[in-house]
Amino acid sequence: MTTLLCGFGRIALSVSLAALASAPALAQAPVAAAPAVAPVAAAAPALAAAPAAALSEILPVPLNPVVPAAQRVCSATTASGLGTRVLRDAQAPKPARGDYVLVNYIGYLAADGTVFDQNVTQAFSTGAVIKGFSEGLLLMSKGSIWRFCIPAALGYGERSTGPIPANSDLVFQVELADFKTEAEITAMRTAVEKQSGEPAEKPKN
Repeated sequence: MTTLLCGFGRIALSVSLAALASAPALAQAPVAAAPAVAPVAAAAPALAAAPAAALSEILPVPLNPVVPAAQRVCSATTASGLGTRVLRDAQAPKPARGDYVLVNYIGYLAADGTVFDQNVTQAFSTGAVIKGFSEGLLLMSKGSIWRFCIPAALGYGERSTGPIPANSDLVFQVELADFKTEAEITAMRTAVEKQSGEPAEKPKN
């Protein structure tokens, strides 16, 4: 990935330099228009002040979002050690083990708040994720938003994965948008196959 990014960086830099090199020639072409442009120079001091006032709005590159400490804690703990906090409750049915859920989520490290993953309208089986996440999903009602504080033992344990170091406690904010039973998913697949005449893609499990 580093090699690929460096390659893109060189291409972008070459294009920028080429554009910069052609600037003098472009600037000399409209000589007759110079008097009309002159009044803009008088406004230069006011324009120069704008970037200074907007410095606080500049996003760092690359963008590495960090979640504040106050949003990395939970208010309750289950028997297994999973921490939970209800951010938005909902009076609705809850998924069962083996159901397929549709969620919006943000995942970040409990230690420093570094976001390692986020997704919207992500569909998967309640049994296809780490133990802590799976347990938390079964506690949620459709339409609710919860925070899960997942100890390493209920996460990836001693195994590192991608940007997640080994023995990391994790935090997830999860919105349960919808869920379906396996029977409902099968019926939906069958209906799609009949309409298209081709086998539908099997859901993740």
